[in-house]
Amino acid sequence: MESLTREFYSGINFRHGGILTAEMPNEACTELIASNIGWLQQGLSLLGHIDEATFVNSPQGLAPHRVGSHLRHVLEFYECFLDGLGASRIDYDARKRDDMIERSRHVAAAKICSILRRLEGLSLREDRALEVRVENGDGYLASSVGRELQALSSHTIHHFALIAVTLRLHGIQVDPNFGMSPSTLRYRTARQFAANSEAA
Repeated sequence: MESLTREFYSGINFRHGGILTAEMPNEACTELIASNIGWLQQGLSLLGHIDEATFVNSPQGLAPHRVGSHLRHVLEFYECFLDGLGASRIDYDARKRDDMIERSRHVAAAKICSILRRLEGLSLREDRALEVRVENGDGYLASSVGRELQALSSHTIHHFALIAVTLRLHGIQVDPNFGMSPSTLRYRTARQFAANSEAA
């Protein structure tokens, strides 16, 4: 594939902290919903800055990693979470593995918008207990809505970091903050502030 030099800047920053326990205050859940919405908006913005070939193809030497496959994987985790809320039972192994999501930016964008609407419609008066199916097993583990929102955020960051690597190998300049965890961004900001203070 011809090397591309498009730039992508999300302009999105996230600030949240605190120790997350099995159940947490409603404010923390609301903040986690907002963070996940922010990640998905970042993904939606990304789709408008790349072409179809970049979305569906692996860069040389990185097969089978593709932007589309990583994004589909992320989105289907959100769907499993949202689909299981009613019964308070989440099964991340029940992913649909819809390959149309990873083969079309338009399908992926529509899926993101659908998930965003569902997340924006969540009304949590308080954190509540959930059961989450053990990966590749039949048992369930105790969790909570807040804990799963945190897990989804971390999972998304991880795959966005892999997407960033994939894009760079396609020759696309990526915002250095894309796929970077909020704690790392806070650490870098604090280090830069300390260095500027010492220099002054």
